[in-house]
Amino acid sequence: MTLYLHEVHRVVGRAEDEFEAAYRDPGGWMDLLGQGRDARLLYYLNQAHGTGPSYRVVTITAVHDGAAWERLARRVRDGDLAGWAARTDALRHDGVGKLLLPVAWSPLTDLDLDSVGASVADHAPTLFMEDTGWPDAPLDDYVGFWGRDYHPLLASQPDATRLLEIQACWVPAHGTGRRPEAILWQRIHSLDRLRQLLSTEVPPEHRAAGTYMANALTYRDQWESRLLRTATWSPRW
Repeated sequence: MTLYLHEVHRVVGRAEDEFEAAYRDPGGWMDLLGQGRDARLLYYLNQAHGTGPSYRVVTITAVHDGAAWERLARRVRDGDLAGWAARTDALRHDGVGKLLLPVAWSPLTDLDLDSVGASVADHAPTLFMEDTGWPDAPLDDYVGFWGRDYHPLLASQPDATRLLEIQACWVPAHGTGRRPEAILWQRIHSLDRLRQLLSTEVPPEHRAAGTYMANALTYRDQWESRLLRTATWSPRW
């Protein structure tokens, strides 16, 4: 089963270009992982300024399976990636990582790592909304509600009016993150709809009994949204 290593980096502001180069350039994370078959960098994203703490970078790395994760961790600790890790640590205040598992209905589950590029290919940036929720209900009930109600709701909306498209749904692997916790990885379809979301209150009829927003309160009322923008060279966008 493919594992997804999610890391949030508090980057030193003056070193943001160097930090990005440490992931992008020859001899960097993307290149070094691309020389083997255990893992691939999927996403390199910047949190948009004005939407949260400053100089935050999110990276998501796909790892083939648990054995590949152990090999990768040992390479970073005292193997051929140790030097890269030490140089990169000097460019950030810290980094927090967790291993994520896709839920059964997630559009992204197992991934053919050979299909993921490991060299720079310029493209327009893409905006993602990463929603992380901490349910009061059992975790399986929460992700089941997303799969049964929220995912079909978004998928049924016309492209012309759709705000979000779910790309993946993950939960942290046991012992590697908060519990209970679940993450929705969503591509933003419409900047106009995003502007509307940020600038106007949700209409009362969208919060009434029987609506998604009202039903969701049965499962949680605590979540965090991050607005993230892919680098123009990020392998996936």
